[in-house]
Amino acid sequence: MQVSVENVSSLERRLTISVDSAQIDEAVQKELKNLSRRVKIKGFRAGKVPMKVVEQHYGQNVRLQVLQDVMQSSFYEAVSQEKLRPAGAPNFEPVTTDAGKGFEYKATFEVYPDVTLADFSKVALEKPVCEIDESDVDAMLETIRKQHMTWQTAERPAKAEDKVTIDFTGTVDGVAFEGGSGTDMAVEIGKGRLIAGFEDGLIGLSTGDEKTLDLSFPETYHKQDLAGKPVQFAVKVTRVEEPVLPELDAELAKKLGMEDGDLDKLRVEIKSNMQRELENSLANMQKKAVMDKLLEVNPVDVPQALVASEAQALAQQMAANLERQGMSRGQSQLSPSIFEAEAKRRVSLGLIMAEIVKRNGIKADEAAVRARVDAIAAPYEHADQVVKWYYSDKRRLAEIESLEIESQVVDWLIGQAKTTEKTLTFNEVMYPNAENK
Repeated sequence: MQVSVENVSSLERRLTISVDSAQIDEAVQKELKNLSRRVKIKGFRAGKVPMKVVEQHYGQNVRLQVLQDVMQSSFYEAVSQEKLRPAGAPNFEPVTTDAGKGFEYKATFEVYPDVTLADFSKVALEKPVCEIDESDVDAMLETIRKQHMTWQTAERPAKAEDKVTIDFTGTVDGVAFEGGSGTDMAVEIGKGRLIAGFEDGLIGLSTGDEKTLDLSFPETYHKQDLAGKPVQFAVKVTRVEEPVLPELDAELAKKLGMEDGDLDKLRVEIKSNMQRELENSLANMQKKAVMDKLLEVNPVDVPQALVASEAQALAQQMAANLERQGMSRGQSQLSPSIFEAEAKRRVSLGLIMAEIVKRNGIKADEAAVRARVDAIAAPYEHADQVVKWYYSDKRRLAEIESLEIESQVVDWLIGQAKTTEKTLTFNEVMYPNAENK
């Protein structure tokens, strides 16, 4: 077998592989001989068919199958010989296939990149830190009160944060349009769920009042035939209701699980839950900061084959999630191209982190893995069964081990970097993308 290597690009390789004709002919004859023992051809007894007849009937198909097998076996022998690491399936292109002329083919594929790690000790990182103060607990209690809010009829004009029930008819150029009319529709003023001006237009109206709202659909409206057009909504108010927040008392505490209605205990419980969520969010923020910096200082060529595979996996995962939420299979199918950027990020990080793990001999600590499994199982009634479920399947356990290794890599990188603390408020940590929470 002769092999030549061509660098098509930084990651793409093309092998030209030649296999001696004697090797091909020998494999073909061997397969034909095996076939002659079991084929049935009219005019001959089973197992007694002459080789020439077998070759006439099956020779071409057998040769094609042998060539396929030789391509597979010789390809992996060639990449091993040339010390190449394919990052995806090769594209085979036969060049010479005629009997007696040997066999030559080309195999084009991508290889894994060589990852050069930057010195992370020169990297500056910010470590987010946060402490929960009593005002944060007060705000959470207020949020909980709003979650248990009720409504009562208001014998007055509507104002912000009221709920107004209306009948309405919408027209564009004097013509009603599909989906533009309704009855008994509840609108919470200030939620911003309707087009600009609709909710504000209800302020000051009382039960029984009628009003025409002159508005415009936004340019980005999801229905293209209505986008940017002026619209009139004739509305009639059938009910105005105001929010009623429950008192912060023993009754509310009991609803929230405090059997004795003790508000102090409720406050301690809420703060404990907030602390647990805060720690998780801080860890995620720190992890993202480390990963972003890792990508920044370690540019790496990424095999497109790996990106395509990861994008396909992400698309399938999203489709499965949508189907669990009730979407039909047809509606849930998404193009993998949507996930290409995230797929590239994941593949890049995987390559970089694999190199860090290899160079530093990082392994999943058994005790840490068990602690992670125990933490996952803890909320379940039969936690021991959940633990057994993980340990009964190597693939499930491998997922936890990967998380532990990832955590160790993050910790190692933080230890290497020049880290300074950045103090954040509870809301900044929990709602990083919110303007005002």
